[in-house]
Amino acid sequence: MMNITLKSEQEQLIKEKLNSGKYANADEVIEQALQLLEERDRNYERWVIETREKVADGIAELDRGEGIDGEIVIANLREKLK
Repeated sequence: MMNITLKSEQEQLIKEKLNSGKYANADEVIEQALQLLEERDRNYERWVIETREKVADGIAELDRGEGIDGEIVIANLREKLK
């Protein structure tokens, strides 16, 4: 068992969630919050992996000479913004 001291804002949030009727007790509120935290962490890790893969793909394309000159990219972006 772990004892946790909540800040007044956190305690108020739990009370609001309980008053909404969606949760039967504080344990359910905390459990849901931890599940959402875990989901967020998994999504972030997946994003990091995907971003690294995209960067590696981009570097490989540049190494093969498939890149676009930066000035052309900037000019195209400026044109799209007009």
